[in-house]
Amino acid sequence: MSERAAPFYCPYCGDEDLRPSEQGHGAWECGACNRAFQLKFLGLLTRGLQRNDGGGDEI
Repeated sequence: MSERAAPFYCPYCGDEDLRPSEQGHGAWECGACNRAFQLKFLGLLTRGLQRNDGGGDEI
């Protein structure tokens, strides 16, 4: 069984007063702004992230 991903702050107001929601796995409630939100893993990128460190403008 994997552990629940715990957010460090509310994505809406930035407050740290968070508690697990009764809505289900991965749902959190913010005590400051009274919003509920859920963390969701979308998946892995197939290519990974590509950086362009060439500098300057490309035409």
